[in-house]
Amino acid sequence: MAENVTLARPYAEAAFQLAKGSSTDLASWAETLARLSNITTDPVMEECIGNPQFNPAQLAQLYFEAAGGHLSADQQNFIRVLVDNNRLTVLPEIAALFDELKADAEGIKHAEITSAFPLDDATLKNLVAELERKFSCQIQATIKLDPELIGGVRMAVGDEVIDASVRGKLAAMAIALKN
Repeated sequence: MAENVTLARPYAEAAFQLAKGSSTDLASWAETLARLSNITTDPVMEECIGNPQFNPAQLAQLYFEAAGGHLSADQQNFIRVLVDNNRLTVLPEIAALFDELKADAEGIKHAEITSAFPLDDATLKNLVAELERKFSCQIQATIKLDPELIGGVRMAVGDEVIDASVRGKLAAMAIALKN
């Protein structure tokens, strides 16, 4: 998968630059790339992409029709470039990288909050508010449950992890006792 991300990065950055400089907004491009990603992962479309009987113009037209005719001229040209360079299969990675670029531009960071038990709304709002204060940005949180944490929460924002779980504290104590 790392290879696909490497292949997708310049296309995601190009799409982002196109979106910033066009009449369509970033949200429209994100939505379109997500839709095109779903089209790409459809088993029938995967078969068409790998079929040498489809020439590039036919494959691009197939994408335009599958998208329901809701593509701007820049988006159509973007698809043509992907077709010409045999990069349609990395559309899911392009969409994910575009979403990251969009979030960065909008000052939004993604946080993954893992809890041993379900969090009530008030607790979740407090955690998100604390993270927003700490990172000075808007936070979009996803919640996961992991009973192995025993208690507490583990929060990951980008490369930074804040481990306030019982399991994490026990591991830290075990390391301290060994030293």
